Amino acid sequence: MTSVRPIIAMLGLALILGAANWDILRKRAVVDEGTPLLLELRPADPRSLFQGDYMALALADYTMPDRETIARLPYRGTVILAVDEKGVGRFARLDDGSPPAAGERRVGYRRHADWRGARLDYGAQAFFFQEGDAALYQEAKYALLRVAEDGDTVLTDLADQDGVAITRP
Repeated sequence: MTSVRPIIAMLGLALILGAANWDILRKRAVVDEGTPLLLELRPADPRSLFQGDYMALALADYTMPDRETIARLPYRGTVILAVDEKGVGRFARLDDGSPPAAGERRVGYRRHADWRGARLDYGAQAFFFQEGDAALYQEAKYALLRVAEDGDTVLTDLADQDGVAITRP
């Protein structure tokens, strides 16, 4: 009689791999089909000894609701950002479930607190890059995200003052 343990282990492994691949496919769809959105950055420390080179993404204050509103928000949800002619997003209002107006985007968030206080994270808190490329990204002005209709986001690049993705020469 065969043991049930190997069968259970294989089913568990298949479930874990299936869930991971589903998440990858979902994020790839956002990158491929999502609408570009620029979020202005504030300066932050671009170095981690344990993780390698990266830029911590500190978003400009106007991308967030006020601190009192943030403190009342649930851990996860969506907000509405107004998008200007350059594609730069600015907090407009809380999401009440109605469709966004022209020039607005629904964007998912996670609420968290750090040394800066309560903040919203619109998809990523850091941008990792190849070791030695810190100088290339130190003048980044925007985080470039792709946003799906449901508000799901994926950080794809950092962008310069003109909103153009920064790439290695």
